[in-house]
Amino acid sequence: MFTGIVEEIGSLTVREDQGDAARLRIRARRALEGVALGDSIAVNGVCLTVTSVEGDTWSTDVMAETLRRSSLGALAEGDPVNLERAVTPHTRLGGHLVQGHVDGVGAVLTRTPSEHWEVVRIALPPDLARYVVEKGSVAVDGVSLTVSAVSAPDAPEPWFEISLIPTTLRETTLGAVPPGSPVNLEVDVIAKYVERLLGARR
Repeated sequence: MFTGIVEEIGSLTVREDQGDAARLRIRARRALEGVALGDSIAVNGVCLTVTSVEGDTWSTDVMAETLRRSSLGALAEGDPVNLERAVTPHTRLGGHLVQGHVDGVGAVLTRTPSEHWEVVRIALPPDLARYVVEKGSVAVDGVSLTVSAVSAPDAPEPWFEISLIPTTLRETTLGAVPPGSPVNLEVDVIAKYVERLLGARR
């Protein structure tokens, strides 16, 4: 479990493709503090297991399902990545409950800068649109954000907007993601459970 509060921007140093999987080696500093083999670290919002640690880098194995259903499949050596260690019982829940289980991949449509923030519009898969509501929470590449606007309920190509403050622009990869780029999306898990329970009652 994560909170969507990015601890640092790391970088992919080595990508070893293995046919039906890939081994990634990622450089980090803060995200490796106190980490042991088998621990979980979210990489652009995807929960991955630490398989080895060497100095300031760590390795993880990513299966084909994850590569196909997230933006990790498009990562190249040198790319920056958002990193967050799993929460502990003593961690402040500064964002919202994030599982690290990507629901779908969206795409940055536009970026509208202002004097002190930037509004980013993101397209999302139609089957996820019902879970994204104005003033609700969403994780974009592992960053917990508040939805500032959404498209009409019947929009054939749904989108939502987020407003990024200077800290988010500076300390996460979202500050440099250009229009057209894919981003990992995780909607509010509580909304999915409520829908499931109400469906079962009907």
